Amino acid sequence: MNITIAIDSFKGSLTSIDAGNAAAEGIRRIYPDASIAVRPLADGGEGTTEALAVGLGGTLRTVRAHDALMRETDCTYCIAGNTAVIEMAVAAGLPQLAPEERNPLYTTTYGVGELIADAVAQGCRDLVIGIGGSATNDGGTGMLSALGFGLYDKSGEKIALGAKGLAELARIEDDKVIAGLRGCRVRVACDVTNPLCGEPGCSAVYGPQKGATPDMVRDMDEWLKNFAVLTKGKYPSADAEFPGCGAAGGLGFALREFLGGELTSGIKLVLDVTRLEDYVRDADIVITGEGRLDRQSAMGKAPVGVATLAKKHGKLCIAFAGAVTADAVACNAAGIDAFFPIRRAVCTLEEAMDTKNARRDLADTAEQVFGLIKSLKA
Repeated sequence: MNITIAIDSFKGSLTSIDAGNAAAEGIRRIYPDASIAVRPLADGGEGTTEALAVGLGGTLRTVRAHDALMRETDCTYCIAGNTAVIEMAVAAGLPQLAPEERNPLYTTTYGVGELIADAVAQGCRDLVIGIGGSATNDGGTGMLSALGFGLYDKSGEKIALGAKGLAELARIEDDKVIAGLRGCRVRVACDVTNPLCGEPGCSAVYGPQKGATPDMVRDMDEWLKNFAVLTKGKYPSADAEFPGCGAAGGLGFALREFLGGELTSGIKLVLDVTRLEDYVRDADIVITGEGRLDRQSAMGKAPVGVATLAKKHGKLCIAFAGAVTADAVACNAAGIDAFFPIRRAVCTLEEAMDTKNARRDLADTAEQVFGLIKSLKA
């Protein structure tokens, strides 16, 4: 029996690898000689760095960088060979700010650029960047400044950090970009399709949750339009309408147009980086899952990404979850052949999320499912 396991984290309870190992424990009670590959799974957002560090045999590197308000903080990213995995939210994330601190006129992506620069200095030339959960709307100009791009006002002075700096932007230069950056492949986990500007753009759609007033939204949108024009003057192929350019307050635009970034779905990127398809191709059964399976899971979340690979190669795909909802049946049409909640008895949420309990319940459920599979094969 050859089994591939790729389960997303049960947030607050089990990491991706912990969940996979728990399922493997239960399976081995039935098939002690099974060949089981436990692979990391994430969607490009929170937890991706840790999952890929373990799954790729990489290391976590912690450096001092600046947060969205330019306060020094410890930021961790993953290095695995030539690859660096960076979550922009560790340096410019909305959850890091108190509600009264949220103001996109002043929040900056500068720290994201510092992390990229550090990764390049460490010899990484394959950069994987997750851009969910941002506190910013600066079009990625803070990041660009940290990487050596020159962003100047009409008098030749560097513009201020934050979206307010865009109001002054008149000229862009790239002659002092950090060494090594041009030779990097940049892959961006981007799960939104918003363009940079306009009604569906980053200012209008995401600005309010980052603290923007209606007046701010209008101003920032106009400033970003000017940024797009200046960028196109510098790089004629620039396209502010490209789906995803509005991600993370325009960081998607800066990564694509200035760094040559490839914008792709988070789960697709993680599956590519971890080479999961190579493992699925050789498996008899594929196991996936996440903390909660519901209709949203069927709309492109991590377990369905795994299921899609399983169906591509004609493999049975089973999912385990901490909880399932009635509308989780949509996951069957999305490629998950059967799913199973792991809870064994009525309990409190705190008890259910206890790491020891969750690990035990997942192993016990996997044991029962594979006991059934073995009996059917007999």
